[in-house]
Amino acid sequence: MNRQKIHQLVFIALMTAVICAVGPFTVPIGAVPVSMTILAIFFALYVLGTKNGLISCLLYILIGFIGVPVFSGFGSGASKVLGPTGGYILGYIFLALIAGFFIDRFPEKRLIPFFGMLAGVVVCYAFGTAWLMYQAHMTLPQALLAGVIPFIPFDLLKAAIAALAGPKIRKAVSKAGQ
Repeated sequence: MNRQKIHQLVFIALMTAVICAVGPFTVPIGAVPVSMTILAIFFALYVLGTKNGLISCLLYILIGFIGVPVFSGFGSGASKVLGPTGGYILGYIFLALIAGFFIDRFPEKRLIPFFGMLAGVVVCYAFGTAWLMYQAHMTLPQALLAGVIPFIPFDLLKAAIAALAGPKIRKAVSKAGQ
């Protein structure tokens, strides 16, 4: 295995560990707590790019699915992923694909990736909200109040932080890999 491949695997593992370390810590504000998982995924995308950032995100979900307490509130298992708030966890996959696309296409910009991250968050919200409505037998307004509206300011802030710091982190990691 060449040095570049080893470097790539190490950074995938490192960013997966970061997501796993950040994911359990939450601020409970309702049925769905505020976590920093989305911010960690954004940073994984800046560090790794879309493909490897997605792999890191998928590994995080798999690690939690098999029982390691990496989800919000130190939750884990199939019941967490398939339960009422699991749609938001699975929505991270779409978030990573969409945000990663914009981050990869415009790595030195800030505004375009910011809006790409927001687009990813909106799709994550849509997937999670539909899942929450189905699993918890909620109406659309109930699900939006429980799983979207309280999180909008927090996720705007996370996208802004990632858009400001992400290009610098990407540049630093790129230099370290040379």
